[in-house]
Amino acid sequence: MHSRVAKVCIFAVFTLGGIVSAQLFRSPALAQGKPAEPKLTFAFEVRATVGAPLEVGTVAQGRRRIVPITGGTFEGPGLRGKVMNGGADWQIIRADGFTELDTRYTLETDTGQVVYVQNAGMRHAAPDVMKKLLAGELVDPTLVYFRTVPKFETAATDLQWLARSVFIGMGERYPNDVRIRFYRLE
Repeated sequence: MHSRVAKVCIFAVFTLGGIVSAQLFRSPALAQGKPAEPKLTFAFEVRATVGAPLEVGTVAQGRRRIVPITGGTFEGPGLRGKVMNGGADWQIIRADGFTELDTRYTLETDTGQVVYVQNAGMRHAAPDVMKKLLAGELVDPTLVYFRTVPKFETAATDLQWLARSVFIGMGERYPNDVRIRFYRLE
């Protein structure tokens, strides 16, 4: 009896697999050899205030510094609130100015929902631009490549779209704050 049930289950899996595969190959985009283009949708912008960097010094990977996040705001369609004090960006700055970012902070919506953000990224520009940026001077954000890949965690049921989607962030660094626009990959 068990053998017969197993055979029926295996047959069903192969049959359904064949149907799914056949439907995929009927897709007009795949039939022409062109996969669908990714689409990005604006989700929200964070404006985080930052404190003076704590210089740890030169470590094996480069120059380590920690930039405290002291507050700020965020806003997007149907989503707004504050950046909570207590986060930081743990940076590694290589000799050529290339900066690896590991930022962790917490958002609180206007309705009291909490979202934890872990934002890995990179920032680089021409050496003279990076020197000014790292010294805390104002530089034109269009001269700096500043991109992130955030992960969001929340217990709020209506914000699960944050935890269940892929995002990219496009950042700008100013002397006293950081602005990151997050886009959801559809």
